[in-house]
Amino acid sequence: MKHPQRSHNRMSTVTLSISGTSRSYTLSQDASGKHPCVNLCSPSDNLEGDPMPIDTLSTWHELVKTRNVKGLRDLLAEDVVFHSPVVHTPQTGRAVTTQYLAAAFQVFFNESFQYVRELVGPRDAVLEFQVEIDGITVNGVDMVRWNDDGRIVDFKVMVRPLKAINLIHQKMGAMLQAHQQQ
Repeated sequence: MKHPQRSHNRMSTVTLSISGTSRSYTLSQDASGKHPCVNLCSPSDNLEGDPMPIDTLSTWHELVKTRNVKGLRDLLAEDVVFHSPVVHTPQTGRAVTTQYLAAAFQVFFNESFQYVRELVGPRDAVLEFQVEIDGITVNGVDMVRWNDDGRIVDFKVMVRPLKAINLIHQKMGAMLQAHQQQ
């Protein structure tokens, strides 16, 4: 499992002026040098005056790497909302979101899984991933938003192509059904 690492020797700073206000942003590439990472918070930004208690993305990447479902309890807000690519209605609450993500840990996170791009804002991120499952290349994004404490409050998964959605629907359904029978 691979995910982008910010490389300090491949960074550049871009200054944007909007309505007379200038802000600097850090642009970098992942460790391979192939995929861009954009940090929309400049290092000098001090949001709300306090540092975040949880480093949400680092924690998420560590949970994915180790497939640590138990670690989700501390990362997910009690009222988190999960948007599945195959379920019509959003699922609300830590318990149900943990069930969906636990199934995803089993279905998605094999040796071929990798995050290939990250777009990061002050309280949200879009993480593009690729994985091969049963000979089908799955491409998708995790759209994650967190609160001031760094706990995830909204998690949306989008997947393509249609073949991949059908496969994910089948595999996730089987995992969730097996979990309910335990």
